[in-house]
Amino acid sequence: MRVRFAPSPTGALHIGGARTALYNWLMARGNGGTFVLRIEDTDRERSTPENVEQILDSLRWLELDWDEGPISQFERAERHSEVLQRLLDEGKAYRTTATADDVKAYKAEHGNDRGFRGQDEGEGAVRLRVPDEGETAWDDVIRGRTAFQHVHLDDPVIARADGSVLYNFAVAIDDLDAGITDVVRGEDHISNTPKQLLVYEALGETAPRFAHLPLLHGPDGKKLSKRHGAASVQELRDAGYLPEAIRNYIALLGWGAADDQTVLSTDELIAQFDIAKVQKNPAQFDEKKLRWLNGLYVRSMPVPELTERVEEFTGRQGLAEGVEISQEKFATLAEFWPLAGFIYDGPLDDPAAREKWLGADQRANLAVSRERLAALDSFSAEQIDATLREQVESSGAKPKDIFQPLRVAVAGTAVSPGVFESLAVLGREESLRRIDGALAGGT
Repeated sequence: MRVRFAPSPTGALHIGGARTALYNWLMARGNGGTFVLRIEDTDRERSTPENVEQILDSLRWLELDWDEGPISQFERAERHSEVLQRLLDEGKAYRTTATADDVKAYKAEHGNDRGFRGQDEGEGAVRLRVPDEGETAWDDVIRGRTAFQHVHLDDPVIARADGSVLYNFAVAIDDLDAGITDVVRGEDHISNTPKQLLVYEALGETAPRFAHLPLLHGPDGKKLSKRHGAASVQELRDAGYLPEAIRNYIALLGWGAADDQTVLSTDELIAQFDIAKVQKNPAQFDEKKLRWLNGLYVRSMPVPELTERVEEFTGRQGLAEGVEISQEKFATLAEFWPLAGFIYDGPLDDPAAREKWLGADQRANLAVSRERLAALDSFSAEQIDATLREQVESSGAKPKDIFQPLRVAVAGTAVSPGVFESLAVLGREESLRRIDGALAGGT
């Protein structure tokens, strides 16, 4: 098996493209096959080195390694011209100066559903001859038998008058030369497939198998776009998602494991993935579900590994203690610092939290808490827990009236990791200093 991913480097790698790359990669890895990366860079204005590198960087980050490539489609222009000339020499293609208006006039005369047929004029763009009878059909692995009647197909333009070939011709030649056995891509390419099959037929070559993936929609049922949140791999990376969680989630967009398992390791995906089991209905990308799944990965990760991921993401070091006490409370790497950054950078400034939890009555409770904390023999989370719960019991106050003022005093806000664990990580001296600051600030 030889499969390929062939993105156009005209911008970021979108989630739909990432899923296409993943499915091809899973097929190759699960079948002892080869994963080829080809860059369809014939649009020279948009196919900048920066855009190419952006796609390569996203694939590397997703850990979708390729076996061959990246192959530049643009650099294969000489090969494309060679095959084009062969088809012209064999009379399977012809040159014509026919314009869009000429095509329109032809259809007005022969019927709008009649495909355009031109005459060889020896100059102009190159069109491939389409038989008048019959059909071009294939058994799509996902969608079943798909057919296009020749009578409705225009003779497709396969090269411009200057000799530069068009997409559908170049793709067919590139897939043929690379020995691609299976073409897995989005269903937006279905209309391109008969044109490419006609090229294979003209060359007397066997076409690969085709599988056209359902498009991705947002939760509202409309085509996925930026209005639904992150739309590219880079945006997901910047939002703090883990590559293994993304692989897991996007693999399930249109495909599912036999036992409806939701959390699947990459090895499990490789072992179980079957392109024939992909549904043809549009799949729904929901970032809330991705965040939920990412949270499962975060909470199940060993603390040293999670710490390494958080430190790489934040660019800060020495975060192990903060990660350990926060692990159950953040779902993405980006959520760690807003939650636990106060440990390292000092309390946040949340006026609403101060107003609610550091009033006169709460400061009285906070002063008692300070005395108890200062008197502890061991400033451990267990000892802090015990003395503060004893304060709750002896005072008759509600737990939140004791714990929340402490939280706001040391964190500056009402949301943080566990207050006992936060105090223990800060240590006695720093905790008391912050409590004193909160008590002084309220007078």
